Amino acid sequence: MDWKEILRRRLETPSTGTNKKKSEQELKDEEMDLFTKYYSEWKGDRKNTNKFYKTIPRFYYRLPAEDEVLLQKLREESRAVFLQRKSRELLDNEELQNLWFLLDKHQTPPMIGEEAMINYENFLKVGEKAGPKCKQFFTAKVFAKLLHTDSYGRISIMQFFNYVMRKVWLHQTRIGLSLYDVAGQGYLRESDLENYILELIPTLPQLDGLEKSFYSFYVCTAVRKFFFFLDPLRTGKIKIQDILACSFLDDLLELRDEELSKESQETNWFSAPSALRVYGQYLNLDKDHNGMLSKEELSRYGTATMTNVFLDRVFQECLTYDGEMDYKTYLDFVLALENRKEPAALQYIFKLLDIENKGYLNVFSLNYFFRDEIFDMVKPKDPLKISLQDLINSNQGDTVTTILIDLNGFWTYENREALVANDSENSSDLDDT
Repeated sequence: MDWKEILRRRLETPSTGTNKKKSEQELKDEEMDLFTKYYSEWKGDRKNTNKFYKTIPRFYYRLPAEDEVLLQKLREESRAVFLQRKSRELLDNEELQNLWFLLDKHQTPPMIGEEAMINYENFLKVGEKAGPKCKQFFTAKVFAKLLHTDSYGRISIMQFFNYVMRKVWLHQTRIGLSLYDVAGQGYLRESDLENYILELIPTLPQLDGLEKSFYSFYVCTAVRKFFFFLDPLRTGKIKIQDILACSFLDDLLELRDEELSKESQETNWFSAPSALRVYGQYLNLDKDHNGMLSKEELSRYGTATMTNVFLDRVFQECLTYDGEMDYKTYLDFVLALENRKEPAALQYIFKLLDIENKGYLNVFSLNYFFRDEIFDMVKPKDPLKISLQDLINSNQGDTVTTILIDLNGFWTYENREALVANDSENSSDLDDT
């Protein structure tokens, strides 16, 4: 019989041995006692009838609270020991050199130009001699992944060795980043990544010339790129897996190269010249030297041709302090305008153009900035509105946003035919001379 039915019948049955009428409170108390009794029995019976109940492994472990200092310390120490053990499992320089020696010794002729090759049979022989740490790399799956068009069914020794090096580097970097993961949840907060980059600076020869007084601004500049592109929902944290998957860390660690060319430094956001350029622009715009930018000061950015309506939207949507923009907000602004082909940058600009917060650009929104010609360029699915996905799919996102936010971009677009004609005439003049 159902416990609810038992409880109902029990309450309907009058008490024997007494003629005293129970009060309403007593009836409620009795009802609660009976409910607790029968429900506990029913719940216990359900537990016992489920044979799988005791076989389900524990999958949730509560994180220590802030006041549980001992538990927090224990967790930190156990994570540190775990990461150290993982680090010892990686190939060190001596083991990598030994691997290269074995690969070179077992190469399979003929060579392709100067590139040494190895077949699957010799590949397995090297795997047996290389030691247990290398076992994960000597599999049929890895060999097949690196097998391309060689008529002898071989793979390049250099490509395989680079693959191993890349894997080892990724694991080393993951362990290094995990040491800064204070929460131990597989992501880094802004302060965590700031600490990582700050302690990384002395290991990057290309940053040797930076004054220590500039370190905090450099760290802010570097961290902002990670969060602008990898944290689109602005949660304040980034997965370590996402950091490893993107190319930003490669660009940052490229600064270890003491002979990095000037051109490479200029195109690398994390280089000293690039960071000084961005910060120098910010200081030049800050005419009243209060460390913040007003709308009037920001209007001189670049070629000073941004439209007033666009600037109004920037200061309406972006984080400001008493109507002025700080350096961190300015960095988001610069990253968006300098990377207009990227979805994250288009998302930033799209939000500014979507003046009615509808999630799409309609005729009214575009008329607010420009004319309906934009629709012909984007060719959206819905002829009356442009979504962010339409903008990305059109491959015209950078052109469209430039037209809408920059007077110079608008003028260049409007006069594109005349500019092409002038270029042709100039080319003809040069040919004649």
